[in-house]
Amino acid sequence: MSEPKAPTPAPGDTYKGWLFKWTNYIKGYQRRWFVLSNGLLSYYRTQAEMGHTCRGTINLATANIAVEDSCNFVISNGGTQTYHLKASSEVERQRWITALELAKAKAFRMQAESDDSGDDSTPPATGQGAGSRNSEVQSTLRTLGSKVEDLSTCNDLIAKHGSALQRSLSELEGVRLGGETSEKIRQVTERATLFRITSNAMINACRDFLALAQTHSKRWQKALQAEREQRVRLEETLEQLAKQHNHLERAFRGATVLPASQSNPAIDSKGPVSGKGDASDEDEENEFFDACEDVQEFITVPADPKYHRRSGSNVSGISSELGMDDGTTSLDEQSLASNPESPQSQELVPVRKRRTRIPDKPNYSLNLWSIMKNCIGKELSKIPMPVNFNEPLSMLQRLSEDLEYYELLDRAAKCQSSLEQMCYVAAFTVSSYSTTVHRTGKPFNPLLGETFELDRVQESGYRSLCEQVSHHPPAAAHHAISERGWTLRQEIALASKFRGKYLSIMPLGSIHCIFEKSTNHYTWKKVTTTVHNIIVGKLWIDQSGEIDVVNHKTGDRCHLKFAPYSYFSRDVARKVTGVVTDKDGKAHYVLSGTWDEKMEYSRVMQSSRRGENGADGRQKTVYQTLKAKELWRKTPLPEGAENMYYFSTLALTLNELEEGVAPTDSRRRPDQRLMEQGRWEEANAEKQRLEEKQRTVRREREREANRAASPSEEGKESADGAEEVEIASEPSETTYKTDTDETSSDLSLSTETLHGSHPPAYSMEGPYGAPVKSGHQDNYKSMWFEQLVDPVTGEPTHIYKGGYWEAKEQGNWDSCPDIF
Repeated sequence: MSEPKAPTPAPGDTYKGWLFKWTNYIKGYQRRWFVLSNGLLSYYRTQAEMGHTCRGTINLATANIAVEDSCNFVISNGGTQTYHLKASSEVERQRWITALELAKAKAFRMQAESDDSGDDSTPPATGQGAGSRNSEVQSTLRTLGSKVEDLSTCNDLIAKHGSALQRSLSELEGVRLGGETSEKIRQVTERATLFRITSNAMINACRDFLALAQTHSKRWQKALQAEREQRVRLEETLEQLAKQHNHLERAFRGATVLPASQSNPAIDSKGPVSGKGDASDEDEENEFFDACEDVQEFITVPADPKYHRRSGSNVSGISSELGMDDGTTSLDEQSLASNPESPQSQELVPVRKRRTRIPDKPNYSLNLWSIMKNCIGKELSKIPMPVNFNEPLSMLQRLSEDLEYYELLDRAAKCQSSLEQMCYVAAFTVSSYSTTVHRTGKPFNPLLGETFELDRVQESGYRSLCEQVSHHPPAAAHHAISERGWTLRQEIALASKFRGKYLSIMPLGSIHCIFEKSTNHYTWKKVTTTVHNIIVGKLWIDQSGEIDVVNHKTGDRCHLKFAPYSYFSRDVARKVTGVVTDKDGKAHYVLSGTWDEKMEYSRVMQSSRRGENGADGRQKTVYQTLKAKELWRKTPLPEGAENMYYFSTLALTLNELEEGVAPTDSRRRPDQRLMEQGRWEEANAEKQRLEEKQRTVRREREREANRAASPSEEGKESADGAEEVEIASEPSETTYKTDTDETSSDLSLSTETLHGSHPPAYSMEGPYGAPVKSGHQDNYKSMWFEQLVDPVTGEPTHIYKGGYWEAKEQGNWDSCPDIF
């Protein structure tokens, strides 16, 4: 049976077509006929039912429309009605989304124009379009004209009868008492009655006219205000586009004047104006939904729609609504987006052109059993795991990927309100997980003393340094500083638990972010990363747990919850929700979104605990919020990313060769370089050589430390050493005692492929995440970091002590060890 082809949606058209609607877990999605008309979306089992049986209707004026993936989308009116729909194709889904957005805008506009007394009149037919509104205005004008004519007639009658009454009263005064008196009194009485009737009619006509004028005056005032606001928004958008055009034009002119000899891959004509996938062109197509309404701890409901405004760009500026609670004024959204301090200098200094591709991943087959067969009889710590499980990046480089969305911290540094700043910092903590969705390859474990620098001062205003500072316990230290007023530092180690079907990785250590201007100091920890299908099936990664972002100066706090994936949950996958509170516990903002796509914020207007009880018996907190606005959105992966280990634009540049870096830099690591070039056999041989070299260096260092500590203990140490497996400095990656049931961490796969900021050292964890106890002493001290007690958290941590960038500037790397 041929199906009617849905027409392309146009403003005011009734839209019809087939969609698949989720019914239940038994029947799944069922085909239904949907009709969009008059701001209402109705559905029927078949087209024949349209005349008599409607299965359901939802009013779009108060509905949220959210796109889930290429074919699925959700329509909800706040909890009572939710439609999970699926189109036959992405094109068909976009047609429906466009039609729904147009219908919602019209229904919302008509509702906003209705009077405050609760005008329940049906919106004009969508087929009428602008003509319906014009006819309504003409009808109103005709009604008002007739009322004015009534008032004019009543005025004439009042004047006429008033004059007659005045004459009668004058005549009555001159009449002598007698037979004429009763006649004159009767005439006066009649004329007075006529005057009273006419006056009452006048009063009634005036009342009707006044009521009608007031009603339509309110509508027209709202319509006029809406037009004014739209004009202001259009002017702001036009101004911002003009600025962007001007910057691009000047950047282009600056690039075209370069000599031909400089036109090589090392020079780039792009500045940050072209930035990270600006999404402002999608603003008017996106309808953001309130993802918080189903969270167990709280419920959100929409507040007065007159406060709603859209926000654009990849990292949307929080408008002047933010920070109003403490009386401060937020920075202008346009000033944040345009970054006025950078374009001038970037026009004069050409920015280096970074690579956008790496060699495609070879399609080499891997037989795990053949690897295990070749390991029979070998010492557990000396089993080399092939690079087939890896990706061509070091864990230090993955740690640096936390800075993918550094613009969030740039904007946070400009905020005057600490609560506004907290929203940006919270979005930054979530954004660092966005690169992990498809990254199931294990990064190379860094060698002890290995470093990685990320110098982006010219393009982005920041520079970053990572170093593998310890193997007992294994840890990596990271320090980044920006010219735009923020510093980020962290020391991360890992604890792991193997549960049979999946592996859980628990990052240990705190992350610090300090803003120079406000001196606000934020700390937070990372959530648990879980790698599923370790033994059988396709690997996939999930993030779950809770994060508390704390401002130690003001006491502000943001509690973020990463919901674990559940097959039976109807929530959005990879969902993240959060609430920003001040030191008194008062909620100011609700955050919602997903850690792999975007985050939005909603300003809290009012909160209460009148909600229904949750599963744990506690009452939910109900937040009345404004319309959700986009705070951060993930930049799409580059074209062909599936053949390049699903690397992001930043990740593709991390292993690009650069001159002047330290000899210990991850870019100089030979096995990693060979793997990137597709020479995996040579990479495996080089990897084994590096492991053996690191073992030799470590043993020599431990012997020297033992001799310095106590010569008498050296013999005892060697006698007791048989109980434990040698702990390799690098990817020997097997460091558990031989008398335990633990499996070598590398055998659990590309398991620890996890969060970009997870440090190296999977292999150094004992059963259930406990660090392996080594009988050896080690006097190793890191080159660029020193261990101190953090004054804020009280934790021992490695903090950058300086000297690296000065050594780079001088080209003096004599103090660096030869680890490769």
